[in-house]
Amino acid sequence: MALSSIGICPSLDGAEFAYGSLNLSTRLSRPCPMQLIGRYSNSALRKCTGVKCALSRKDVTTPVGSEGSAHGTLSVFTEEESGHVVRFKISDFIILDRVSIGLGGRADEVVFEAIVKDAISPLCNSRVVLRRLTSAQAQRRGKRAIEVLKKLVRRRLMYHSYSMQVHGYISSATSSGRSSFTLVHGYHGSFSLRHWLQQSDWLPTLEATLALDEESVRRVGDDKIGGPAVSRQLRLIRILMRDLLIGVNYLHSHGLAHTELRLENVHISPVDRHIKVGILGNAADFYEDGSNGSTADNNIKRREMMIAFDMRCVGFMMAKMVMRELMDPLVFTKFKSFLTKGNDPSCLREFLLQILNKNSSSGNAGLQILDRNWGAGWNLLSLLLATKPSQRISCLDALRHPFLCGPRWKVVPSMDIIRWGLGSTAVRISEEYIYGRPQRQRLAHFIELLEMLNPHSRPRNLLEFLPGKWRLLYCTGRHIGLTLRQPPTRVLVGDVYLTISRTSKLNTALSFASDIDFTVMIGQNWPHDKTGVNGKMQVNSSFRLTAGRRLYLKEENTTRHFSWNPNTHDSLAQKLSGKKWKKAIPFEEFPTSLPVAKLVSSDIEVTLDLGDPLNKDVSVAGNVVQEVRIQVPPEMFDMTKLVCGTYVDSRLLVLRGVNGSALLFTRSCDDVNLR
Repeated sequence: MALSSIGICPSLDGAEFAYGSLNLSTRLSRPCPMQLIGRYSNSALRKCTGVKCALSRKDVTTPVGSEGSAHGTLSVFTEEESGHVVRFKISDFIILDRVSIGLGGRADEVVFEAIVKDAISPLCNSRVVLRRLTSAQAQRRGKRAIEVLKKLVRRRLMYHSYSMQVHGYISSATSSGRSSFTLVHGYHGSFSLRHWLQQSDWLPTLEATLALDEESVRRVGDDKIGGPAVSRQLRLIRILMRDLLIGVNYLHSHGLAHTELRLENVHISPVDRHIKVGILGNAADFYEDGSNGSTADNNIKRREMMIAFDMRCVGFMMAKMVMRELMDPLVFTKFKSFLTKGNDPSCLREFLLQILNKNSSSGNAGLQILDRNWGAGWNLLSLLLATKPSQRISCLDALRHPFLCGPRWKVVPSMDIIRWGLGSTAVRISEEYIYGRPQRQRLAHFIELLEMLNPHSRPRNLLEFLPGKWRLLYCTGRHIGLTLRQPPTRVLVGDVYLTISRTSKLNTALSFASDIDFTVMIGQNWPHDKTGVNGKMQVNSSFRLTAGRRLYLKEENTTRHFSWNPNTHDSLAQKLSGKKWKKAIPFEEFPTSLPVAKLVSSDIEVTLDLGDPLNKDVSVAGNVVQEVRIQVPPEMFDMTKLVCGTYVDSRLLVLRGVNGSALLFTRSCDDVNLR
């Protein structure tokens, strides 16, 4: 892939304009490589750059780190002291007349591709990139890349595998008196990772570039190649993410943070089939100079913040690799705003289903990938993008995460991942809207398991997680729809939300608001035409939390009044005693009761809002209220029937009613402007 210039540049300043403007383009086009109009000669380029060749190629330098050194000279070191950083001459290269689109730089960078022609150089006949840095800030980045190289050459194999290799530089003074600094680094293909993902046929093309075979897929715990597109994409993402995390961990282990991890800065080498994490011109040291105690504490905090920043960048890259819709700047802006406004990343699935206009993940390859393995992908993404830096996952822990481990690798999940998997499965079943007897039994079983593993059973713990907006997913009680009835008013119930807020920080008082959206369908064609008059019902109530316990009644102690589930204790105990769940449940013997947060209610206020013309007829409004009460769980209308909270985390909430039915909620986005 080539970028074409608009004419012959008679001087390097002209080349700066021609290449610099094109390097800023991120739009991908697929024409055949185009030749430049005209051709640069080596003598002309030497004349443009004004390079003085007084020093030999064996002279090696290291940059001066101060800002004022941009126009100064570089101090000289021996080749043994600086590894393999070489000071080149422009005559060592054959300048090519094309530039790959994936090498596009910034406005203060001019990029050339070249072939090393020096016969005594180990790089002879190799393609390299000459990145001329025109501003003082750009030159500091180039010199910083050479400084970082000196720290990394101790493990040269890792450096060569996971970083874009810096071979050396060209430095001189131009005819105008300004300092010229050109970085010479490796060429690793025409595309950055962003350009790969922007191609319509990116999956088979990238598979061919990486030459995936059975040996390569074993590196991610897989045992086969090919298969459905979703499986192939998941396998490829595992390979790319593991390579990326190994490279970033290599930097972190040497006391460096990348600080510029983006798809545009990452390349895939077709030679060794590894990801290259950039030139490292903006890499920052974890530790600052200083010997006092306060500086040591600051260094620890600085290290944590830098690692957390890099991991957040890795999370953004993973999100774009999995969901190509996020390559759209407008969609990604909404995605990023969701996080910057303080929303919990564990609710990303609920948010993305809304902005992608999806009712479920079926039909979308990215959402299916994240939903696989009990929603392990969503868990990893939430850990990479955690709101608090201290809660973000490290590179090593991410490499052990089930999402990045194939089926051949046996991974022992943590209790948090077990809870996440149970909740994700329950959410997926509820989205299918096929509530036959097997599905209802499975949902009830998963909800019981979640309650057994509730990590926040005390009232003070619930006060931390309860405030927010929750969407009702499922109720284990009765379900009554419109199909087999002839109600006087046809009402289609939409989303049902429960908004919880604290009325005072001094006590356990809470305010509950139930919002029920519905549509009143007019006419006899309602099975095919769901349009009608929109309405909304709101029920407000106040509660206070107290400590309590939920008792499990054995079969001989139950009466016909509780015949809706007469053997809950025995059936659940039998299931949990099996080999599959025995290691996950933290009880040697099934308990007869569990701690819960008891809800003590007070007054209730009901508000009904109907559009024209139904709001003028009192009898119609009464019929609407009656129909909504039939279809909606009674606990959402008469909230005095809510008796306890049995499970809560950052993503899911389970409340129990007085009749024993469970209501499963998922946390929703508070800011409607993000949708």
